[in-house]
Amino acid sequence: MKKTTTSFYDILGISSATFCLVHCLIFPVLTILPLGLIHNPIIDLIFASFGLFAIIKIIKKSSLLVSSILVVSMSLIWISILSEIMFEMHLELIYFGGIGMIIGHLLNYNWHKKQNH
Repeated sequence: MKKTTTSFYDILGISSATFCLVHCLIFPVLTILPLGLIHNPIIDLIFASFGLFAIIKIIKKSSLLVSSILVVSMSLIWISILSEIMFEMHLELIYFGGIGMIIGHLLNYNWHKKQNH
C-alpha cells in the first residue's frame, strides 16, 4: 500500500478532533469535582489550530463532499471558540463541529485508502 501525505493529515485531523471532542465532553464533568480545574478556551484554540492546519492540506485534494464537511465543521468550531473568548458565551456548536471533523477525515481517509489499493 502506497502512503500519501494526505493520509497523514487525515490521521492528524482525526486524532485532534477526537481529543478535542473528548476534552469538550469530559471537561465539564471534571469542573464539577473539587479539583480546582477551570476551563481555558486556549486549549480549544490549540486543538482547532491543528485541525485547521490539517484541513487546509486536505481540502485541495479531496472531494467536494469531504471539503464541504470539513470547512463547515471547522467554521462551527471557530465560531464557538471565538464566541467563548470574546463574549464568554459557550456555544454547543463545537460538539457538532468536532463530530463533523471526525466524519470528514474518516471519509477522506477511507477514500484515499481505496484509491491506493
